[in-house]
Amino acid sequence: MKKHNFNAGPAILPKSVMSEAALAVTDFNNSGLSLLEISHRDKAFIAVMDEAQQLVVELLGLDDSYAVLFLSGGASSQFFMVPMNLLAHDQSASYVDSGSWASKAIKEAKAFGNVNVLGSSKKDNYSYIPKDYTVDVKEQYLHLTSNNTIYGTQIHEWPEVPVPIVCDMSSDIFSRPLPIEKFGLIYAGAQKNMGPAGVTLVVVKKELLGKKTSGIPSMLDYQIHFENESSYNTPPVFPIYVSMLTMRWIKNNGGLAGMAKHNEEKGSRFYNELDANPLFKGAVSVNADRSLMNANFLPVNPDDENPFLDVCKAAGIVGLKGHRSVGGFRASMYNALPLESVDVLISVMRDFAQSRG
Repeated sequence: MKKHNFNAGPAILPKSVMSEAALAVTDFNNSGLSLLEISHRDKAFIAVMDEAQQLVVELLGLDDSYAVLFLSGGASSQFFMVPMNLLAHDQSASYVDSGSWASKAIKEAKAFGNVNVLGSSKKDNYSYIPKDYTVDVKEQYLHLTSNNTIYGTQIHEWPEVPVPIVCDMSSDIFSRPLPIEKFGLIYAGAQKNMGPAGVTLVVVKKELLGKKTSGIPSMLDYQIHFENESSYNTPPVFPIYVSMLTMRWIKNNGGLAGMAKHNEEKGSRFYNELDANPLFKGAVSVNADRSLMNANFLPVNPDDENPFLDVCKAAGIVGLKGHRSVGGFRASMYNALPLESVDVLISVMRDFAQSRG
């Protein structure tokens, strides 16, 4: 039976990417060696790193004022690396608390400087994106989380602020075009739209590098990773390679504009069904903040939860159960999820409603 993968992460990858990556595990570039056993200093892998960096530049429309880094430690490591590199103890940064990951970023940043939480939707179970806030020009940066996987909200309009935006884009990187000039730093764990778990992308304005000259361990210093072309230590070779293949696939399928069109169509179809189906309701209180990556919804009757998951399983739908902290359902519709899978889910939702009268 064909599987329809709605897992929130690690998440679905393009089939062509997985096929090529599988071949590289056994024989990379007809070398007789596995990608897993060649040196990261080998010319063949240096070419992979170079192409991966160039694809980030092309897809995001970066100019030479930005550095592209491939690091390890996951996006969670960036919760402390960002303030460690950009925030002194006598300086302030602004944060918006829009979900669990934003809350964790705020906690880590408080160890390095002053943190101003400008808005929070926590009291409403993070069911919307806070918007009514003003950023002081003296702040070092404004930290945002573009998409909240647990709660199903996403930023669709970027604020006009007088400071660089630092943004956690782990779950919607490469899903749509960006006004890149607004951002001083973007970071993203790979395991949603970019590749497998194990590599973290950081895109940072070069003018922000080296602002703090003491108190940063070498492995946590963006400047050192930039100077060493993301190979200060052994980089995560295989995740970088698979990310490169995924970015090739994105480029060959219309780039970020192509991804946006594809994702908007999936989101439109799904949310139209959700709003029309009497057995389900959305978990996001402001429709304008609904995520195109993670659609969270609930059964009107809690007793329908397990029966619905059972019929989903019978249809080959996997990964639909909501995060343990919020329950309900979560349809994660990342770039590589085909429209066909969304249509199958919609059909199951309709049939389930009919079966319940």
